[in-house]
Amino acid sequence: MNSRGLFASVFCLLFTPGLAGAQAPDRGPQTRPTPGGEGGRPPGGGRPPGGGGGGPPGGAGGRPPGGGGGPQIQPPRPTPPIQPPRPQPPRPVRPPRPGRPPPPPPTGPHPPGSGRPPGFRPIRGPRWRYPQGYRYRRWTVGLILPALFLTSAYFYDDYWRMGLDGAPYGYRWVRYGPDLLMVELSTGRIADVIYGAFY
Repeated sequence: MNSRGLFASVFCLLFTPGLAGAQAPDRGPQTRPTPGGEGGRPPGGGRPPGGGGGGPPGGAGGRPPGGGGGPQIQPPRPTPPIQPPRPQPPRPVRPPRPGRPPPPPPTGPHPPGSGRPPGFRPIRGPRWRYPQGYRYRRWTVGLILPALFLTSAYFYDDYWRMGLDGAPYGYRWVRYGPDLLMVELSTGRIADVIYGAFY
């Protein structure tokens, strides 16, 4: 056998099935079974390797490779706005404690001989005892009060409670029973008398 005959035999063996298939009549679409499953599914149950549902590789639900357990960058939290200071409610004014009322502002010394002023009011005074040998006497302006009564034990400094002003310089208010006397300290002479100042 020559070389041409050998080449023709090999050519017929290799290409004859393809030519026969190309000349075969058209029988309509045919589904050829694919190895590994039915209906043209790929091997392994019809799911592509590496996951199910045709999603991206790396896990179900479209998660990135690694299972999503790696550190994730959190967006910065918005800074809360600065609140202005709340206005403090005004503190209530406490009423003054009951007791001795504050002294009124001085309006000047009491003029000797003027007697009771328009705003005079008698008060309940503490119990007063006459010294030994003395009793109530109605003193008048111009008389001399004994030196026994020109001491701090008989001076009266709460005259403002009656609505009276202070005595002028060199004078003092002196209590004698229910009356209040303005006395000149250097001489003991009575310059004014307020009768019924105490009850």
